[in-house]
Amino acid sequence: MPGSPKNKVPTLDQRSAAKRAAAQSSVAAAFGITLLKLFTGLLTGSLGMLSEAAHSGIDLVAAAVTLLAVRVSDRPADEEHNYGHGKLESLSAAFEAVLMIGSCVWIVREALIRILHPTHLQLHLSWWPFAVLALSMLVDFTRSRALGRAAREHNSDALEADALHFGTDIWSSAAVLVGLAAAYIGQALHRPALEYADPIAALVVAAIILRVTIQLGHRTLDSLLDATPLEVRQQLQKNLHTELDSIPGVLGIERMRVRRSGSAYFVDLTLQLPRNLTFQRAEQITFAATSAVQRHLANADVVVHTVPTATLDESVFDRIRAVAARSNLAIHDVAVQEYDGRLHVEQHLEVPETMPLRQAHEIATQLETDIRKEVPGIASLLTHIESEPATIALSAQMRAGENLENQLRATASHFPEIVDVHEIVVTRGHGGAAASVQINCHCTLPDDLPMEAVHEVITNFESEFRLDHPQVSRVLIHPEPATDNRR
Repeated sequence: MPGSPKNKVPTLDQRSAAKRAAAQSSVAAAFGITLLKLFTGLLTGSLGMLSEAAHSGIDLVAAAVTLLAVRVSDRPADEEHNYGHGKLESLSAAFEAVLMIGSCVWIVREALIRILHPTHLQLHLSWWPFAVLALSMLVDFTRSRALGRAAREHNSDALEADALHFGTDIWSSAAVLVGLAAAYIGQALHRPALEYADPIAALVVAAIILRVTIQLGHRTLDSLLDATPLEVRQQLQKNLHTELDSIPGVLGIERMRVRRSGSAYFVDLTLQLPRNLTFQRAEQITFAATSAVQRHLANADVVVHTVPTATLDESVFDRIRAVAARSNLAIHDVAVQEYDGRLHVEQHLEVPETMPLRQAHEIATQLETDIRKEVPGIASLLTHIESEPATIALSAQMRAGENLENQLRATASHFPEIVDVHEIVVTRGHGGAAASVQINCHCTLPDDLPMEAVHEVITNFESEFRLDHPQVSRVLIHPEPATDNRR
């Protein structure tokens, strides 16, 4: 059912209960009407009435099958039926279509026999069949509307088939009513030609049943073949495309497939996303796409596939990082220079600290080869291989670091862009090469200072301090804007 964010979506149990109630009322009504029509047909000898009884009998069998189908179709998915049991409703509708075709064949056969052999025409005048037909039309009208409403609300193929049956019963009953009236008039006025109205009315009923059967069979076949549901085509699909395209980060919709099983929708989406997106951002877009689909198709089961796609506005840096990400490699400090009309690239590649040099060099060589294929304009490419720490270093905060703190603030005063330095922590590692001094601090800078200038300032700040204090192996500086710092 097309969903609306303003409407409360019924739960599965509520939908199942509503569908069962509609199917049960259909069975009860079909049983009563079938008995009345059969009794009247035998009483009057009307083929039109007997054909109506046969039609209602088929409706009774179909209604019983429908009740069974709706009881089972809403069962949850299991290990053997991953998409649930909703297709039982389509099978139920297909079964009804087969029964309706069988009734058409029987009605046409009997009608032709009575037309070709007039001696079979034996009608007994009575007001009773008219009362039964009028009551039947009233009941059919009521339950057809009720079943149609339930079918639309819960996307039930089985209930829709029942609604169509009872809707056509109104017209077929009217045809039989006209046929009986004409036949009675013919007998009363001794006009044999009018007596043929009864089998002709039966043929009209057969034609109506056949027409509805073809329509029902077409929809049922579409459902069994997983055709795109009618309600998803055209305008709804267009609106859904528009909404998905408007999600920030979605470059395009490569494929959208929708199938319906019972009242449940299953949607497969393939979205084109920029290849430089982070995994977390891609997940956010996937969630937004799922929500967009479910706003149009309530309770839809949505599976979203993403295809990394190169964009026209990608920079050289984006393309280089995309190549590294494709090989699940981490690079940083990518620098690109252009001179003599050609590009010259420098980058830092992170590898595990326990990896042998030969293996690390092979990885770097392959990465450089892939980057050159992606960006043919690169003339030279230099990769600095760095070891990525794989162990947690043991360290302790130095209590005697007050002098280093003061000297750090003194060095900071040489840079007019630095407002202050705070949250200074001096630590020393334990044992061997790890027994080196490291300083962590927060540095306040102007809010509107470009990041390029920020990086230059803190890099020069670190270099100058380490030049004066060679015992300090590392200075980690966290830049903060003047309006938001932790002083």
